[in-house]
Amino acid sequence: VQLVESGGGLVQAGGSLRLACVASGFTFHDYAIVWFRQAPGKEREEVACISRMDGGTGYSDSVKGRFTITSDNAKNTVYLQMNSLKPTDTAVYYCAADYRRYYYCYGYGAEDWDYWGQGTQVTVSS
Repeated sequence: VQLVESGGGLVQAGGSLRLACVASGFTFHDYAIVWFRQAPGKEREEVACISRMDGGTGYSDSVKGRFTITSDNAKNTVYLQMNSLKPTDTAVYYCAADYRRYYYCYGYGAEDWDYWGQGTQVTVSS
């Protein structure tokens, strides 16, 4: 099982980035995918997720209305479109996968997700 994130970088406040999480080694459409982020000195924070039963999504209050998670099953890829970025969005962003979250994915801690990518750095300057 492998998850590889990409798309991070340096952007000014108000700008946009699109992160990608490419999966391999498992049946992609059977696994829910989540994005977490971790800023220096802070705990890993759930950002957004997409379940598989009906494609339902969940978002943290801090990103709701600005971030959108989507899945392209043909490419085994989940995207996180991030708009109206703020300096407080600065963090390493990780994607994770777990088949147990097939029906509902939001509100689980980092310890509840089995497979993780290596992370991609997002830095938002003011």
